[in-house]
Amino acid sequence: MSFEKYLTDKKALILTLDDALFPKKDYLLQVYYLFSEFMAYTEQHDSKAMIDFMSKTYAAEGSENIFDKTAEQFAIPEKYRHNFELLHETARLPLKLLLFQNVLCLLQEAVVNRIQIFLLAEGNPAEAINKIKQVEWHGLQEYLKIYFTAEYGHSINNTLQGMLIEQVVEKDVVVMFVSESQFKSGLAGFGLECFSVTEIL
Repeated sequence: MSFEKYLTDKKALILTLDDALFPKKDYLLQVYYLFSEFMAYTEQHDSKAMIDFMSKTYAAEGSENIFDKTAEQFAIPEKYRHNFELLHETARLPLKLLLFQNVLCLLQEAVVNRIQIFLLAEGNPAEAINKIKQVEWHGLQEYLKIYFTAEYGHSINNTLQGMLIEQVVEKDVVVMFVSESQFKSGLAGFGLECFSVTEIL
């Protein structure tokens, strides 16, 4: 696939993380697996039954309140909520996170064309860093600069504005790729040329 349409005359490429670089579920399901193994060790729960329940719940309803639903199903004491939340920040995943293949190609082409690459990380910075550390970057990590919305009042627009000012980059030479859900929710604002990553997958 040619990325000329997206990268011609550009000086900066911005990508968000979840479902833009890699599937969010690839991270969460491994976190859930590690939690189920931890619960099997500490409380003698059936780890297979637990991860099956969490996987099906995530597929049907997403990650919201998944600890509460799992705790209710398996009678998990409240004291383990902290362990569950901490795992999102510290988990050492059994498997590396793999970039979408065409996103990898896009990043490689950006590097060849000397286009700066910025990652826009929303939410908890510790969790974002943990994800980034465990991506299979194929040597691209040295070309990445990361901006955390948490450092800009959790505002994406403020983060983008700060990024452009700090890097002395004009809006018209920037292209941005976000997840499909982010694109549909209007993240394409702020006057940047923005695409859903699904356009190149």
